[in-house]
Parts: sequence; C-alpha cells; structure tokens
Amino acid sequence: MPETGSIEIKDLTVRYRNKIALDGVSLSIPAKGIYAIIGPANSGKTTLLKSINRTIESEAGVSVKGQIFIDGRNTKRIRDIYELRRRIGMVFPLPVGLPLSIYDNVAYAPRIAGKHARSELDEIVERSLRQAALWDEVKDRLKSLGTMLSGGQQQRLTIARALSHDPEILCLDEFSIAVDPVTTMRIEDVLVELKNKMTIILVTNLVQQARRLGDLTCFMNMGKVVQVDETEKMFSDNPGNQLTYDYVHGVFG
Repeated sequence: MPETGSIEIKDLTVRYRNKIALDGVSLSIPAKGIYAIIGPANSGKTTLLKSINRTIESEAGVSVKGQIFIDGRNTKRIRDIYELRRRIGMVFPLPVGLPLSIYDNVAYAPRIAGKHARSELDEIVERSLRQAALWDEVKDRLKSLGTMLSGGQQQRLTIARALSHDPEILCLDEFSIAVDPVTTMRIEDVLVELKNKMTIILVTNLVQQARRLGDLTCFMNMGKVVQVDETEKMFSDNPGNQLTYDYVHGVFG
C-alpha cells in the first residue's frame, strides 16, 4: 500500500487557453521529507501545486489532463473536494489573514470540519501556533486581530492555519518572498521539524533555500521536468544535466 502522504503524478498537462503551463509532467513524490521544486519564472511550479489540491479547476479557461494519485487514490475520483483540501495544507507567497482574531484564524478550518468543543479547539490552536513558531509571541493576545500582526508573523499564522487540520501534505509556494531573513530562518527550522510528520512540497526561487532544506530537488523549466535527484547531487559540480548545472550556478534564471 502507498505510504500516507505519497504523491504520484502521471502525464499531467495543464493549459491556460492556448498556453501550455505543464507539459506531460510525471513525478513520484515520496511520503515525508521536503521535496523542493526550483526553476525560473513561468516554469509551471505554482500550477503544479494548484493541480495537486485541485484549486486549478476553479480558474477560467483551464484544461487539465493526466492523473494525480495521493496515497494511491486518484484525486479526480474524490467527490468531496474539501476532504482532499483538508489533507493538503497550502501556503501562498503573500500572507492572507482572515479578518478574525488570531485564535479564530487558526480555529476556522477545524470548525468548518465540525469541531466545536472549546477544549479541542484550544488544543488545536496552541499546537498549530507552536508548530509555526508563533505561540510564544501571541499566546497573550489570541483575541487580537490576526491582520494586525507583522508580515512575518502573518505568514507564520498562515502556516499555523494550514496545519490546523493536521494535513498529510503541506505545499508552500514562495513562502519567504515577503518575509525578512530572520523570520525565514525560523520558518525553515519549523519545516525541518515537520518533515518527519508530513510530506512538504517547497516551491522556491531561492536555490540556496532548496539546497538547505530539500531532501530531493526537482528542477523544472518551460513546463517540463528537467531533472529530479537527491539535493546534494543536484547542487554538485556534476549533477548529470547541463541545464540543471547552469540554473543552480546562476548562468540563467
């Protein structure tokens, strides 16, 4: 049986009207660990993340072909799309805080899932904020608006919200684009701790971030997968692919 959190992508092609964003992508993402995805702009990285939790389907003029399996289940056959999305936490480049208190930001998804006991919600909120390295900074002001936090704190609140429904998979799309270096390092430490509990897919334009965090690294270019390998090899002087070498060494990108 496939391990919980494993992903198998087979011949995935995504078109935005007449533009091909993903061109026959096939990937095997193992359960647990950090799977880094790098590549220049418009290489299909974000489209790949949106395809995994099927948010891509809500965009106008999009055509999706191919198959994605999570834990061996074809995601197209999962009728309850919210069940799928509860299993996949998503964190986007810019923090999007709900106009609610810090507590209610984190408790929102569990409540939608039918959890209303105060003791249970308290436990979920504290656990999620601790996992996002935010609890010590906000524990005395949980009733304050989440949107009043600093940018770095709001991004960690977004991560806590993604963790609140205990996902099997956590997808992060350029999480550090609007975060200061110190906060970025704190979030990276969090991801290293979480990778033993869940599958983390990290899309980043910062190749050194991928080098620091990735157990495996996938290099994409122009909607195609160029190479997937252990991160150490991908960043070596001989990754086995000239295009990979040129990108990670700054020849282009």
